[in-house]
Amino acid sequence: MPLSHIRWWSRLSVMLPAVISIGALVLVGTAAAFFLRAQEQHLINEVLRGAALFSETIKSSTYHDMLADRRENAYLVMDTIGHQAGIDRVRFFNKEGRVTFSSDRTEIGAMVDKRAEQCYGCHEAGRPLERLSTSSRNRIYQARGHRVLGMVTPIYNEASCSTAPCHAHSVSKRVLGVIDIGISLAEIDQNFATIRGNTLLMAGLAVLALGAFVGFFAQRTVVRPVTALVVATRAVAAGDFTKEITVVNTGELGALERSFNAMIGALAKARAGRRALLETLEHQVEERTAALKDAQAQLVQSEKLSSLGRLAASIAHEINNPLAGILTYAKLLVRMLDTGPVDEPTRAASVRHLKLVQRETERCTSIVRSLLDFARQRPLSLKDTDVVAIMDEAISLVEHQAKLRGLTIEKTAAPVPTIRADAGQLRQAFVNIMLNGCEAMQSGGTLTLTCRLAAGAKAIDVSCADTGVGIPPDQLAKIFDPFFSTKEMGTGLGLSVVYGIVERHGGTIDIRSDVGKGTTVSLRLPVGRTADA
Repeated sequence: MPLSHIRWWSRLSVMLPAVISIGALVLVGTAAAFFLRAQEQHLINEVLRGAALFSETIKSSTYHDMLADRRENAYLVMDTIGHQAGIDRVRFFNKEGRVTFSSDRTEIGAMVDKRAEQCYGCHEAGRPLERLSTSSRNRIYQARGHRVLGMVTPIYNEASCSTAPCHAHSVSKRVLGVIDIGISLAEIDQNFATIRGNTLLMAGLAVLALGAFVGFFAQRTVVRPVTALVVATRAVAAGDFTKEITVVNTGELGALERSFNAMIGALAKARAGRRALLETLEHQVEERTAALKDAQAQLVQSEKLSSLGRLAASIAHEINNPLAGILTYAKLLVRMLDTGPVDEPTRAASVRHLKLVQRETERCTSIVRSLLDFARQRPLSLKDTDVVAIMDEAISLVEHQAKLRGLTIEKTAAPVPTIRADAGQLRQAFVNIMLNGCEAMQSGGTLTLTCRLAAGAKAIDVSCADTGVGIPPDQLAKIFDPFFSTKEMGTGLGLSVVYGIVERHGGTIDIRSDVGKGTTVSLRLPVGRTADA
């Protein structure tokens, strides 16, 4: 797939910066969250210390007025502090929870819920504690649209209170009242919001800068070399072994680039060696093919001569009969002509005898011509051939031997179309099959030949069935092997040659045999197909 077809979000130049940016965003975001939380807690703690200091300041400022029971002066101090910038309110309520003073005049005289968060520490389990820590005396709540940090400071009954001029409280009282101061967190929240925004902005800019840097770095050191490798790899896949990569890196990618160039060099050498080897192999194959063709031609000719030798005895016997007649009539003619002048009856008898000599001589000539044509070695010649006519010629060559063995040849042939074939080789194939059938019938029998058009009219079926001894099943699978024979004097080449002839004509051969009943050899020759020369 071309690089231009890769989706943009699947490209390395996008995925690598995106993954690193997301990871950096998570880490920076987590760190920023912890930093902001710590910063906020630090600011709250600072305000808390200020609130505690304010509470102690109010307590100290009103200490002497409280001992002298000068409440107006004490309340004045509280009111002055309560109206300072950043102070939300200052109030004082007694141990029963009644507000006796507040910078917010509307609260004076109201009762405070003792079970509220700011009072629960002192009134837990129905009894006040003598001392509370600073963390137990503060709270943060919403008031007038902003957060407020509240700090309560209990005023405990000290020994000086019992001996003071007011002597308002008995020694048994633990807590005389509570100073509650509220410090506004609006300015702190605003400053913290600014800090948070600036922090997030800087974190975002840092992540973007990191992504841009990683993208630039990846483009120069990773994406470009990988793209060059992809282009070079496709060139190699297309058969171009001249595409080398310029080594511009020193790390692992540089080693990969050098290894790729080395691989291309090795592939180019291997390809050149393979081409040389193929050329050598092609030359050797051509030589071996030519030698194989020569050997095959010699094999066919050898088998042909072997078949000719097997036919010689029967044909010699067949020729001997007309030769005996020729000799007899020749002697008779000589005797008739030596007796004296030739009269008309003698001339007529001489002409009749000469016609018999002519006919017997032509018979001998036909037999010899058939033998010579069968024995002649010729290259494959494809022509329109009549299979039935070739079968008749093969029968004329074999019938003499069949007569000597007391065999009967029966032929059944239906009209069939011509095929493109070599007539001489088909004749040899038919003769070899017929001779094998004759030799399988030692005590007489019938050789049945059939020729018909196969189903579909695309091939011609030719079969030769004998009533001989048959072939054992364990030998039937080897019947086409060269030099394998079931006969003591056989060459083992007959059926092997037949197989080669039929295969070169694009046909098939099949043998079925029953021991003691006979053997049937079936050939199927295609119609309308050129044989393989």
